[in-house]
Amino acid sequence: MANDVEGATPPARCDDAMRHAIVARAHALGVPRDYGRVRSLALVREPRELACIGEDIHHRLQWLAPRAARAYARLHAAAAADGIELQLVSAFRSAGYQLGILERKLERGLSIDEILRVSAAPGYSEHHSGRAVDLTTPGFAPLEEEFEHSSAFAWLVANAVRFGFALSYPRDNPHGIAYEPWHWCWQRGARGLSFRGRRPGPGIDG
Repeated sequence: MANDVEGATPPARCDDAMRHAIVARAHALGVPRDYGRVRSLALVREPRELACIGEDIHHRLQWLAPRAARAYARLHAAAAADGIELQLVSAFRSAGYQLGILERKLERGLSIDEILRVSAAPGYSEHHSGRAVDLTTPGFAPLEEEFEHSSAFAWLVANAVRFGFALSYPRDNPHGIAYEPWHWCWQRGARGLSFRGRRPGPGIDG
């Protein structure tokens, strides 16, 4: 797994003004104006710096905030040492990228309620923080609940907290987001905490 790729350009990030415009556009597309309050979600700032953590399953370079990237490298290496292959599906996504996801799903005919059950609204996704990863493992479809039956998921449940990672969206989470056994987020100071029901905060890691 590579922590740095010579000459690679990190993805664009949104500053506060850009995020404000993107959130306004999302409201115009149907995201409720009280979305954050009702879902207990805060707007997420994007990191000043990003570090490459290697390729995902589609051979795209993926990025995290530097400290989260180092923690992920340790997590990935420990899993490999135990015979577990963790594969990246996605990591950092800007609010602008998240807006594109929303627009494409609306164009496919999905309702705003259907979309917000499986995706955070633009501006509110943990992926904006540069601390969240979506993971899979060979033999399991990415971004599907079946991942919870994998040895990789069992390993993460037992070990991820040692590296500061927590499962963000367990079943019946208070944010109204569908169960996501593949979505794990690094939280400063999270070691020793139970993963169940814990949702890392919206801060950034530079």
